[in-house]
Amino acid sequence: MGEAQQLPPPSTDVNVEKPQENGEIKRKLSVLSLRRQYKWWLQMVIYSFFVLAGQSVGTLLGRLYFDNGGKSEWMATLVQVVGFPILFPFQCIATTNKHNDSGTNTTKRFPLILASIYISLGIFMAADCMLYTIGLQYLPVTTYTLICASQLGFNALFSYFLNRQKFTPYIVNSLVLLTISSVLLVFQKDPGDSNQTSKKKYAIGFICTLAASAGYALMLSITQLAFHKVIKKETLRAVIDMTIYQSLFASVVIVIGLFASGEWRTLNREMEEYKLGKVSYVMNLLWTAVSWQAFSVGCVGLIFKVSSLFSNVISILGLPVAPVLAVIFLHDKLTGLKAVAMLLAMWGFVSYMYQHYLDDLKTKEKRRCSDEGVVSEVALVTERG
Repeated sequence: MGEAQQLPPPSTDVNVEKPQENGEIKRKLSVLSLRRQYKWWLQMVIYSFFVLAGQSVGTLLGRLYFDNGGKSEWMATLVQVVGFPILFPFQCIATTNKHNDSGTNTTKRFPLILASIYISLGIFMAADCMLYTIGLQYLPVTTYTLICASQLGFNALFSYFLNRQKFTPYIVNSLVLLTISSVLLVFQKDPGDSNQTSKKKYAIGFICTLAASAGYALMLSITQLAFHKVIKKETLRAVIDMTIYQSLFASVVIVIGLFASGEWRTLNREMEEYKLGKVSYVMNLLWTAVSWQAFSVGCVGLIFKVSSLFSNVISILGLPVAPVLAVIFLHDKLTGLKAVAMLLAMWGFVSYMYQHYLDDLKTKEKRRCSDEGVVSEVALVTERG
């Protein structure tokens, strides 16, 4: 009987410890959830910066190339994709990360499917870059920008059918504002630009740019579909691999076109006659290649983390940025229309991000309920133990 009277005190001690253990589990799960959230937003900021900076700098350098004596369409297209070797060190770093190796099973099981995806996207990218180059060469910058804004509408259409994109009032508001911000630029005069282009070349540039916008939007949606259905790897290595391999195959196609067209014979003379000198010619091509490669990494990263539509939203946000940078570096005039276009673009971007903020709140609520369920299960197991 004496031993039976000593049993209650230990039982009371266990009950005191259980709330402490459950509280510790809740704290750890909360910290883990916060880390996930901050990591996601940090990646979003980095990828968005790559898209905006890469697109703006690449566009300005491309304009400088043609303005100072550059004439090769194939070379102007090649520098948009040939910068992929700078990603090799990052690919090696990502390979050594043990966490990234967890997704290699998909690569081993479907090598032919992955190879066909990379080759197809590479060929698609080569054709699309050439169309953009022709459009930029034959059209005024404002008209070119206006037509490029149409890719947002194309992407919304493709995302709806291929990626099951859901449209909310905030997303629709964002798409409208971003489109209007780019459309406004068509009312900005480019002195002498349109007068120097014949009607035939203007029509060719218009058709090529429109086709390139539709093609780019389709390529983004296909890339998102490939990530979700085939690659299925939530790793940095997947983003780098996609960027490198599609750029590699695109470069091969463009180099073949460069030699087949015979333009390679004129490159030496073009460099000799470049208005800013040989060094500036080489540096222009080099940094254009680096800029567009950063843009590609950012686009693929945003597709991977969010959606092809969001990647395109960031890209369209960058269209009014280029005229502002031109004011700073190329001494263009900052007009009221450019300022209004920039403000509308920022408003549209904030609207889209607010929708993601609402989605993030829902996600956190689901995680909180899930974490509470985990804590309850742990408490139940502890009690049974």
